[in-house]
Amino acid sequence: MIKKLGLQLYTLRDCIKDEDYADLTFKKMAELGYTEAHHAGTYGMSPETFVEKLDKYGISIVGTHYDYNAILNNYDETVRIHKLWKTTNIGIGGMPGEARQSLDNLKKFIADFNKAAEAYAKEGFKLTYHNHHFEFLRIDGTKTLMDYLYEGFDPATTSFVLDTCWVHAGCANLNEWMEKLAGRIDILHCKDVMLKQEGGHLFGTMTEVGNGTVNWKSVIEMGEKIGVKHYVVEKDTSSDPFASLERSSNFLHKNFMR
Repeated sequence: MIKKLGLQLYTLRDCIKDEDYADLTFKKMAELGYTEAHHAGTYGMSPETFVEKLDKYGISIVGTHYDYNAILNNYDETVRIHKLWKTTNIGIGGMPGEARQSLDNLKKFIADFNKAAEAYAKEGFKLTYHNHHFEFLRIDGTKTLMDYLYEGFDPATTSFVLDTCWVHAGCANLNEWMEKLAGRIDILHCKDVMLKQEGGHLFGTMTEVGNGTVNWKSVIEMGEKIGVKHYVVEKDTSSDPFASLERSSNFLHKNFMR
C-alpha cells in the first residue's frame, strides 16, 4: 500500500505563474492529498522561496528534474540547492538530444552520467533518470537505448524514475521492466494510458490514474515488492489539471493507500 502520494509539479506548471499563484496552487495540491512533490522548475521563485511555500502546506520534495548542464558543471550550487530542499534524488527528465543520435554518443552520455553520479554520491545523492518512449527504440538493431541505460548506469550511484505511461508507449512490458529494475526505482511516475479515436484514427493518450488500461493492482504490488519509495502522479497536459489530479488522487486513495 502507498503511504504518501506525490505529484510531478510539471502537471501544474501553468498554475505556478508567480508566488501568489504558487501559494494557492500548493494549498490546493495538499487539499487533494498530495504531500510529496517532484520538482520540475522553480518558475521564477528562488530555491528558498520555492521550498518555503511547499513547506507551508506540508509538502516535501522527493526528487528533481534538474538542469543537466548544471549537474555537470555547477557541482557546489547543485549540492547546496538539493540539501536545502532535503532530497537526495538529483534527476534529469531525459537524455540530451545528441545522446540519441548514435551508439557512441549514448555510451558517452552514460559515462558522463556515471562520472557525475560518483561525485554526487560522496555527498549522499543519487542521480536519477526519467524515461520516455524513445528509450525503447533499438539503437544498434538489437538492443534498445533502455537496455544500454540499464546495463550501463551504476546501480550504486544512480536510479531510474520509471514512467508507467511512457513504458507502455514504448511498447514495452511495464511489470517486466519494474522487476528488472528492482531496487533501482526510488520514484515511480504514475500515469495511465487509454485508446482514443479522433479524426478517424486510433491512438494512445495519457489519462488519469485508474481511467485507462494500466493494471494498477499489479503495478502497486510490484512496486512494493521491488522497493519503490515514492509514487508520483503526473499528467502532462490537461484542460483542468485540478480536476484531473482529484480523479487520480481519489482512485489511489480509495484503492491503494493506508
